[in-house]
Amino acid sequence: MSQNFNELQKKRRSIYVIGKNVAVNKQEIVELVKNVVRESPSSFNSQSSRVVVLFGDDHEKLWNIALDELRKIVPADAFAATEQKVNGSFKAGFGTVLFFEDQDVVKGLQEKFPTYADNFPVWSEQASGMAQYAVWLALAEKEIGATVQHYNPLIDQAVASTWGIPASWKLRSQMPFGSIEAPAQAKTYMDDDARFKVFLG
Repeated sequence: MSQNFNELQKKRRSIYVIGKNVAVNKQEIVELVKNVVRESPSSFNSQSSRVVVLFGDDHEKLWNIALDELRKIVPADAFAATEQKVNGSFKAGFGTVLFFEDQDVVKGLQEKFPTYADNFPVWSEQASGMAQYAVWLALAEKEIGATVQHYNPLIDQAVASTWGIPASWKLRSQMPFGSIEAPAQAKTYMDDDARFKVFLG
């Protein structure tokens, strides 16, 4: 059933109870991610976003890395809850999308357009956010649940060495995804008057 854009936006939620019962095959998910990121906007058409998609043992390895790093900083008496969250909400899923921004692209633009040098790191972050949101929407359209996580920079070094990530790629977020095993909680909205101003001329 076709959905209009706003309906799809409402469908995209942070799904924390995910599983491996995904009807879409891995290659279709890969092509979906590629196509969505390819069409995501970026300043000066810089195409600075970089993506790694992990399935199976690689997906689980990522979340084991996160647990290993968290174990170093989380108090022992609080670690059980952390481990339960990582295993149940992230590792239990079907896969993970890692989003990076290529800093060589950012630096190249700073050198080429020095007038805007201070803005390019900001615009890179905006490009990453748009790519993440677009992928999230595309997964939601396929009835695949996801969240956006930020275990960077804690896991950066281990991720880079494990999957041979170029030094210029800066990890920005992790998106574990999978079958929706429990719905998201109801979303609340602040009053429009506090959020929007409209001037009709």
